[in-house]
Amino acid sequence: MIHISRRRLLQTAGATTIATTGIAGCLGQGGPSGQRGGSLDSVTVAYVPIYPNMQHYVMEQESYYEDVPTDVTIERFSSGPSVVKAFASGDVDVALFGITPAMVLVDKGTEASVLAANSRNGFKIMGTTELADLYEQEGAATFERFEEEHGRKVRLGAPPDGSVPDIVLRYWIQEDLDAGEMESVIDKSKVPPAKAVQTIQSGDIDATIIQEPFATIIGQDDGFGELVWSGTILENHPVTVLFANQQVLDATNVAQSLVEQHIAATEFTTDSPDAAAAHAASVIGSGVSEDLATAAMDSKASEFVSDPHAIIEQAATMGEFVASVGNIEEPIVTEDLFAFDPYDALQ
Repeated sequence: MIHISRRRLLQTAGATTIATTGIAGCLGQGGPSGQRGGSLDSVTVAYVPIYPNMQHYVMEQESYYEDVPTDVTIERFSSGPSVVKAFASGDVDVALFGITPAMVLVDKGTEASVLAANSRNGFKIMGTTELADLYEQEGAATFERFEEEHGRKVRLGAPPDGSVPDIVLRYWIQEDLDAGEMESVIDKSKVPPAKAVQTIQSGDIDATIIQEPFATIIGQDDGFGELVWSGTILENHPVTVLFANQQVLDATNVAQSLVEQHIAATEFTTDSPDAAAAHAASVIGSGVSEDLATAAMDSKASEFVSDPHAIIEQAATMGEFVASVGNIEEPIVTEDLFAFDPYDALQ
């Protein structure tokens, strides 16, 4: 993981030094942040470099984190599971990651809540032109017909079990199409988003559920097409969220300021999509060029919001499904998953 401080920051060529004013907070009780009567000495914000975390890139590159009334340290993680582990162990205070990992943490007793939505409707199921055409003709019968014609199941690449795209994929096959248990319908393999383009273009898989900007790359190839957009599977379903631990929630001024800057970043993204895309490309790297990030802004799978109320209905639906497939013990009630007061106080 990469550590970056965006407040009281000292930079030299090729190096970043975290200000010593934040060190005392890192030694405080309750995880990485020291708490003093409702205030925090420091806050550690974790993120995974994926396109749906657009607000973070704007907040970082436009220096919005500097307006949060505490020292902010940013940590970059390579995967969602690594952030979950760090959050559960108290190594980070705030995370921009998927709604389903947030559910898992709350289900396991972590005192934390969603402060803001981040993105929704953020996936496309892309496949070979043959498969896309077959789906257009056959709908739910596509998988059975494909197996009859090819002597094997559709090979579909997706992120790990329990991730948001995995849950949306399962819901599509099992609930929306009513095609049967996913494992009996397709041959699923674990493919990270950044490798999905190469994997499908090499012929190792027939389809993938993928976020932007990778859906845009696949869609530009004549050999592939879109089967379905996740917004038609679970309308307005959440993807990533801004999630904070109890120390942050108790520090009202910090929690509200984080939400305020998040709202400002969403507005920036809406008003200046090209600039937001450039910010995303500069932070994500990994072959995500500015041109690609900008093109992906036009996708219906690129929808960025802050209002937590805008995702509660489908979060509840997803929670019921996540519980039914065994990722959590029982659905998380809205009041336990969301903290609405910081957002509502700003309206």
